[in-house]
Amino acid sequence: MTHDFDVIILGGGAAGLMCAIEAGKRGRRVAVLERAGRIGKKILISGGGRCNFTNLDCQAENFISANPHFAKSALAAYTPADFIGLVEKHSIAYHEKTLGQLFCDGSAQQIVSMLESECREAGVQILTNLGVENVAHKDRFHVVSTKDEFRAPALVVATGGLSIPKMGATSLGYDLARQFKLRINDTQPALVPLLLNAQDRKNYCDLTGVSAEVVASVGKQRAILQISTYWKPSTWVSIDLAPGHDFTAPIRNSNVVCRDLPALKNALRGTLPQRLADRWVDLHPPAAWTNYALAAFDRQTHNWTITPEATDGYDKAEVTAGGVDTDELSAKTMESRKIPGLYFIGEVVDVTGHLGGFNFQWAWASGFCAGRSV
Repeated sequence: MTHDFDVIILGGGAAGLMCAIEAGKRGRRVAVLERAGRIGKKILISGGGRCNFTNLDCQAENFISANPHFAKSALAAYTPADFIGLVEKHSIAYHEKTLGQLFCDGSAQQIVSMLESECREAGVQILTNLGVENVAHKDRFHVVSTKDEFRAPALVVATGGLSIPKMGATSLGYDLARQFKLRINDTQPALVPLLLNAQDRKNYCDLTGVSAEVVASVGKQRAILQISTYWKPSTWVSIDLAPGHDFTAPIRNSNVVCRDLPALKNALRGTLPQRLADRWVDLHPPAAWTNYALAAFDRQTHNWTITPEATDGYDKAEVTAGGVDTDELSAKTMESRKIPGLYFIGEVVDVTGHLGGFNFQWAWASGFCAGRSV
């Protein structure tokens, strides 16, 4: 059976649902086609089940893209305050955790239910368990699913990236971009664990569970939770194990403190967990007990360079970096510059936010802009 709509949206995640709501409010007949058995699956697992739905300090500088200016227009059109207003409209209690990150007091299900309610009010039809088998375009877009066929003059691709395939992630969005001759910037797992090389695993992996406040950097980028987004294979990461501390100073400046390994371990234990402090000293003993050698040892602790073997892959990545080249899209509407009526929004686009609610804000903003245009 063939169904006619004004707008077909592929993907019932954050960006797709926001787009559907805005398009439906404008009287468009909207169908959301979701491959999984339910919408918003990534929303439900985000933020430890409480959904870090936005960040109060959202700026274009919090996003990585081949075109760092592309996100500015959408982020200005739909701000964190706009989404907070929607959350408050539905009486969802929330709190700020750290650094502007906002979470539901209750469950992430509240955000999904809110979006479902808004879709119903806007007359949006949500159809689940519908995998897309083929998409064609002549005078309109023709989508063949595993069950029915759908036609519409506008098609919005909100299929997400390659991250967490067990949640249903596929390459469909990129496949469609290639089908319609849009450029794609190389993709890679982002916000993902980095894997130590074989020697570092031998030296440190039995310390699993030990944590410390450190500063990690790749080039000029300094942020441990963001570092995998900037890391490239075969490059190194610098780690400051004791930011702001000169723990060898008491040893260098005192004639009383015994200059031996136990003294050095005790000094470092004031900054690092005991097991990590002891291991570090055992693996990197000072070349001598001169003040110069101790100062060099201290500097090394502030600049521990490791070369990760790889990332933990898309299975463990929160998002996918790279994607549809932003030069192919309108920054104000997310519409393809080549194919009128074709839109790409959310994670499938080459805009990747830092950890902390920024990727959700990009989803809301890009979806909003496309929904106001289709």
